[in-house]
Amino acid sequence: MKKIYLTCFFIIIIIIIIILVLCLECFLFLAHVTHLVFLCGKNPSLYVNASSCSWDLGLCCNCPSGRIDKSYPTVCGHTGPVLDIDWCPHNDQVIASGSEDCTVMVWQIPENGLVSSMSEPVVVLEGHSKRVGIITWHPTARNVLLSAGCDNQIIIWNVGTGEAMISLEDMHPDVIYNVTWNRNGSLICTSCKDKSIRVIDPRKETIIAEKEKAHEGARPMRAIFLSNGNILTTGFSRMSERQLALWNTENMEEPMTVNEMDTSNGVLLPFYDPDTSVVYLCGKGDSSIRYFEITDEAPYVHFLNTFASKEPQRGMGYMPKRGLDVNKCEIARFYKLHERKCEPIVMTVPRKSDLFQDDLYPDTAGPDPALEAEDWFEGKNGDPILISLKNGYVPGKNREFKVVKKNILDSKVNKNMEKSSPANKSASSTPSIKSEAKMEEILKEIKSLKDLISSQEKRIIKLEEQMSKVAI
Repeated sequence: MKKIYLTCFFIIIIIIIIILVLCLECFLFLAHVTHLVFLCGKNPSLYVNASSCSWDLGLCCNCPSGRIDKSYPTVCGHTGPVLDIDWCPHNDQVIASGSEDCTVMVWQIPENGLVSSMSEPVVVLEGHSKRVGIITWHPTARNVLLSAGCDNQIIIWNVGTGEAMISLEDMHPDVIYNVTWNRNGSLICTSCKDKSIRVIDPRKETIIAEKEKAHEGARPMRAIFLSNGNILTTGFSRMSERQLALWNTENMEEPMTVNEMDTSNGVLLPFYDPDTSVVYLCGKGDSSIRYFEITDEAPYVHFLNTFASKEPQRGMGYMPKRGLDVNKCEIARFYKLHERKCEPIVMTVPRKSDLFQDDLYPDTAGPDPALEAEDWFEGKNGDPILISLKNGYVPGKNREFKVVKKNILDSKVNKNMEKSSPANKSASSTPSIKSEAKMEEILKEIKSLKDLISSQEKRIIKLEEQMSKVAI
């Protein structure tokens, strides 16, 4: 274990690098060129990273450390590379994944982790015509999930019914780089390849505010909502300098402030802590984490310090506040993904007292949703339900994730039953649609095997004839 002491304007932070190999050998990190997402996620129960070679998700429980065996079970339902993942904020066992196969899948992981590989998702959401590169859950409403794809379309799903409720099709002329919700989930903010930042009311399907050429550079941008409603963006200048800018959504003509940092090529991904108003910036290929404090008074953005290490990061995961150790005054924990290992980076504030530090841990967003999906789609809003971390976070029992979805085939069967006579109804029993589909699949497989055997037999006969001619 190595300790690095950093002195900054406001606080002294001890950054502890715990050399633990969490995922090794069999899991590779995928950063897609278009979306540049960091496929590494963490919640208080599980750690996940994505494998581009086998299109799997690798999940590990919180407890074990050290080398993971190559045969460790994975989540392997997609038929294309996984491009983005997101843990559900209201259920630590539920994770959503978007893939190059144009689908979104939602998985429920057993409480004790995977015993065997999982290939059957709870629900498959199909609606995009091109690959899905962005997945993000609603912060306060249960079972509301947003997805964005390379078809320049944003879809908001009711995962509880498996239905696409809102589709935003004509608002982005080019590839969408990222989408984030505001604090209560009433608005979304997007950054696009056309260099524009847009604030959208998804339920009214209208653009509330828009800023063209927020950053003039050609490299990708990122934009996130802050807790006070302002927007923080990262991008590049015309001279390819990396920039950090702050915007007021009520007047986006000019930024509140712009900070220029360096000329590195890596896209800066912001991680925001609304409780302490600290923003952490991590870039793919960087070996450092910069952090800033955001205030309501000029100059608004205050540089705190930089954590630097020797090896560049291939991905970064961020632990929710309720998963931190308050007894050690831990204010942030990152999971730095290397090529063949995952390295936890713990940021703590040194305090002599063993008492609970109220200034470090104000009430934070808990796992309970403020409203149901149906309420949100009807127009209601709800702020996050806050919890105290004074006695530490004790996870409650997660509700079983269920999807209540109407089957179109069921309605067709009912119509056919109505047309048939009562005598026929009593005489015959209708097998379930699921059994019929399974039977049909088995018959198709048998037929394909028979065709394969037949073709191989013909091939063998042909080769035997050739052999006999050579022998003569």
